[in-house]
Amino acid sequence: MAAIRTLRKLCQHSQHQVCKLHTSASRQEAVVISGKKLARQIREEVRADVEKWVLAGHRRPHLSVVLVGENPASHSYVLNKTRSAADVGISSETIVKHSDISEEELLDLIYKLNTDHRVDGLLVQLPLPDHIDERIICNAVSPAKDVDGFHVVNVGRMCLDQSTMLPATPWGVMEIIKRTGDATVTISHRYTPKEQLCQHTKIADIIVAAAGIPNLITSDMIKEGAAVIDVGINRVQDPVTGKSRLVGDVDFEGVRQKAGFITPVPGGVGPMTVAMLMKNTIKAAKNVL
Repeated sequence: MAAIRTLRKLCQHSQHQVCKLHTSASRQEAVVISGKKLARQIREEVRADVEKWVLAGHRRPHLSVVLVGENPASHSYVLNKTRSAADVGISSETIVKHSDISEEELLDLIYKLNTDHRVDGLLVQLPLPDHIDERIICNAVSPAKDVDGFHVVNVGRMCLDQSTMLPATPWGVMEIIKRTGDATVTISHRYTPKEQLCQHTKIADIIVAAAGIPNLITSDMIKEGAAVIDVGINRVQDPVTGKSRLVGDVDFEGVRQKAGFITPVPGGVGPMTVAMLMKNTIKAAKNVL
């Protein structure tokens, strides 16, 4: 729900930049927006920014990632983040802790990283084990180093339209919209009745699906030529191969026949999230100075 609220707030802030996506009613299939391609552009921008920063005599930005437990998905996400950091010239480290770490021990580690002047950006990979309160942990990270943008101070500053660390996924969605074209945004989520959801999405130029429900958004629920941005990521079993695969919240094959633009899963919002995390890290380095 936090990500959904953040998306709404970012969309409200972007309304003064509104323009329409160029869609065509005669289009046979939607244009697939490559998050990988857009993320590559952003990483190039970050790489140039980092090198300019270092050439000016500053220390290379450093990102610390705390990973708790053996969740395979979390390990994969963290690996993607550290690889991206290396790609743009940001140094990084991954601190792995066993799933039985106490909340107090984790808070102590965060405090040490908060006070370490060598650490510019800090994130704790979610989800955490059930015995640890995620909100307490997110609020323990220094707002100045909170590259995930989850600290209540950063969320509050965002709501007040002040400079802050923006949450990477919603920021990535907004960059997709800005770099492809901007328009009215409707956000779907698990607490909206399907009938109401259909009514909203059929009049929206852009639908951002962020519900965590596989194939929730179908072609009959969207406006002709709409742009559909799929934030969902769900692991399902392929009925043909029997193997697990990733899908979003959108019925991709069905919706692409009616939409004007669509993001895939994987390869859509995911790479953008990591790219925006890199932007927050260099921003954190500059803010600390």
